[in-house]
Amino acid sequence: MKAEVGRWSEIAPAKLNLALHVRGRLPDGRHALETVFAFCIDGDRLWAEPASELSLTVTGPFAAMLDDGPDNLVYRAAAALAGEARVGRGARLILDKRLPVASGVGGGSADAAAALRLLTAMWGADPALAERIAPDLGADVPACLLSLTSRGEGAGDRLEIIDAGVAGKPVLLVNPRQALSTGLVFAAWKGRDTGPLGDWREGRNDLEKPARSLVPAIGLVLDWLGQQPGAEIVRMSGSGATCFALFADEAARDAAADACPPAWWHLASTLR
Repeated sequence: MKAEVGRWSEIAPAKLNLALHVRGRLPDGRHALETVFAFCIDGDRLWAEPASELSLTVTGPFAAMLDDGPDNLVYRAAAALAGEARVGRGARLILDKRLPVASGVGGGSADAAAALRLLTAMWGADPALAERIAPDLGADVPACLLSLTSRGEGAGDRLEIIDAGVAGKPVLLVNPRQALSTGLVFAAWKGRDTGPLGDWREGRNDLEKPARSLVPAIGLVLDWLGQQPGAEIVRMSGSGATCFALFADEAARDAAADACPPAWWHLASTLR
């Protein structure tokens, strides 16, 4: 959290699913998941200034793909917190959108969580309100609100902070610049439970196969990452299409980043 004179800012870290097992359905119809969340030190950034009303402006390389009206998750998070906290004032919000949209790295969820953290501090609201609001905004928002390595169960919103041994690990995120609907990916999942998640290193992403059927380029990205020297673990994150590789060291990660095909989006980062 950064605070300047009259202006606040908060990072919205990119979210990764180190492993994601789909176990079936919950009584409310949502999918039952077992996953391990990890977060990068980089992501989108949200700025806020005190104002009499709420407003949102989206800038950055992926701004054109987002609506900046009341349906935006950042705006919805801000409006919900303002209502619950009864602050009687607003904020001028500016979202610097640097992560691809609909890409499996929690962009919208991370942005909404950043809004909850930032405005809780700026308005002096009770942090418990943000925790109460987060699940209503999306299953990944509670994890993004924490932005700490954690195991998620239920719909991914029942969380336990864990030490997965990845803090400080160099990581390269790569996306073929194809947006992918989470709903379509889950709809393409065949519904077969292939077992629980134990050690995440031995895990998998059960959404990879249906995602690849919708966006075959995911396979190209995974194959390319797996060929990079120093790549230790290569997987798809969330419902895709972003894939990632954990590297032995920063030099290997940076060499892979330099070699990344220019048609693909990539981000060289480090896990928190």
